[in-house]
Amino acid sequence: MTDAVGSIDTPDAQDEVTETKKGRKGGKRAKKGPLKRLALFYRQIIAELRKVVWPTRNQLSSYTTVVIFFVAVMIALVTVIDYGLNHAAKYVFG
Repeated sequence: MTDAVGSIDTPDAQDEVTETKKGRKGGKRAKKGPLKRLALFYRQIIAELRKVVWPTRNQLSSYTTVVIFFVAVMIALVTVIDYGLNHAAKYVFG
């Protein structure tokens, strides 16, 4: 049976090459200093943030309104349940 890479029974040519190579431990990371790795990390963060689709002002205000409304409903629900359980405990335990 064959998949997109190749046969299941035979190893890929890339696997054979990587197994025979002998190099430094740690791969590409060991070749760079800590400051270069940190700079690369921050460059990658900025590159990922540029890919983000930021909401418009209308979307942001509607999302904020929905979240505030939901939180208010949940606060009211928990308050009612707490009030009811408080009175039930006072009734049972006197």
